[in-house]
Amino acid sequence: MNLSIAIPDSSLSDETLKLDKTRKLGEIARACAIFRVNNIFIYQDGPNKDDRNLMLLILKYLDTPQFLRKRLFPKMNELKFAGVLHPLKIPSHITTADAKKIKKGDVREGIIVSFKGRKFVDVGINQLVQYFGHENIGKRTTIQFKRGYPNFEVKPITKDEAPSFWGFSIKERANLFSLISEWKGFTIITSKKGKIVTKEQISKHLNSTEPILIVFGSPQKGVHQILGGKMSNLQKSKILNFFPNQATETVRLEEAILGTLSIINAYRVG
Repeated sequence: MNLSIAIPDSSLSDETLKLDKTRKLGEIARACAIFRVNNIFIYQDGPNKDDRNLMLLILKYLDTPQFLRKRLFPKMNELKFAGVLHPLKIPSHITTADAKKIKKGDVREGIIVSFKGRKFVDVGINQLVQYFGHENIGKRTTIQFKRGYPNFEVKPITKDEAPSFWGFSIKERANLFSLISEWKGFTIITSKKGKIVTKEQISKHLNSTEPILIVFGSPQKGVHQILGGKMSNLQKSKILNFFPNQATETVRLEEAILGTLSIINAYRVG
């Protein structure tokens, strides 16, 4: 199932401390990793540039295997509280550092480096592997081994070509309406104003090959408020309530993401 979520750049507006903002992003990333979310779309919802930049940075940081982080993320104030983030421990992060265990077909994340005028890829095995792809020096890439130890040969592939879930991509969008309007698949808009979700309502979409986008509102505004009068112009979408009879006044964004993805996952495999 090709699954994506959309969250606003105002997602952190209910937190004042950078420590709490960092923790919240860690919980969102963990939920997306658990339930194999392919893309996290961050759509603009007002003047939230600082929070948007923090969201982009920390989510990309979390999706990056630990051995690549020092190369790709220099010391910066935005990552001051990165120590509170729980590792994702997805397949792309749990890889051996022993070159002798690398075999044909293995997939790794790496970074393109230059050595003696030639391109190599550092995949965390204390040995550089020659690289013939088109990525520039300093870029992160996904590779597959065409030959294993000791005569390594690799080729670049996409995350979608990896044999298992290989992490999420983080993408920006100018506004929510354009994101939904241009989406080539089925859209689920989460709202307490929607119909109570049932397996029958969404099972045919969960079992098809079409991509699914799940849209969330902000701590201050629901999706109806964010879209305003444009809600009635949306096609191929359902407005669903995943938390009927809630006892709390509100459901926090990180809770909504985890709960919604849990229900969808149960319906998909059930």
